[in-house]
Order: sequence, then C-alpha cells, then structure tokens
Amino acid sequence: MARNPRRDRDNREDSDIVDKLVSINRVAKVVKGGRRFGFAALVVVGDEKGRVGFGSGKAREVPEAIRKGTEKAKRNMIRVPLREGRTLHHDVRGRYGAGKVVLRAAPPGTGIIAGGPMRAIFETLGVQ
Repeated sequence: MARNPRRDRDNREDSDIVDKLVSINRVAKVVKGGRRFGFAALVVVGDEKGRVGFGSGKAREVPEAIRKGTEKAKRNMIRVPLREGRTLHHDVRGRYGAGKVVLRAAPPGTGIIAGGPMRAIFETLGVQ
C-alpha cells in the first residue's frame, strides 16, 4: 500500500518541536452539590527556527489539560521571519487596551530581555 506523506511529515515535525508551559490555572464550576474543579493550561510550542504557536487546554486533570493545549498549539503555528536566524527584522509596537508591547531587534549577544510568557514565546521561536 502507498504511504501517506502527510502523516510522515507530521511525525517528523513533532520530533524537533519544543514546548513550554506558560501557566496553569485552577478553575471552579459551581454546581448543586458544591464546586467542581478543573484546570486550564496555556502552552507555547515552536521549532526554534521561526515557527511558534500557542494553545489553551482545559480538563479535569493537569496532564490532560497540558496535552490538549500542546495539540492546539501545534495546530495553530505561524511562521515569523528571523534575521540571521536569531532576531527580528525590525522594531514592532503593539497595543491591546491599555497594554503596550515593544519588540526590538538587537545585536548579537544581547539575549532575550523579557520575562514570563514573552520569554517562553521568544525561546520557542528561536530568538537569541
């Protein structure tokens, strides 16, 4: 029988993908008998070569929430062009509500000057 090239490609891509857990949140649903607890996990995945994605998974147990988040992140990957394979091409400014984000290209050796979730995104993206 003929092999499915799409399945082979998906298995090959999974081997070089790095995932990072950004946060886990315990959520409660109030029902007649009390509270039911569940977990929401935010996961970032990337190939450290310019592709990155994020996903949120929800489940009653932590490992299942992380697995669901990782699957969603792999499906939602985007390509970000990197200059010299290590930094952004130009500065980018973004706003959402009252929050502001400035992404700046940097010379070699600068490293990632960011904390928390943004650091996880840049590390999985391949920014150095």
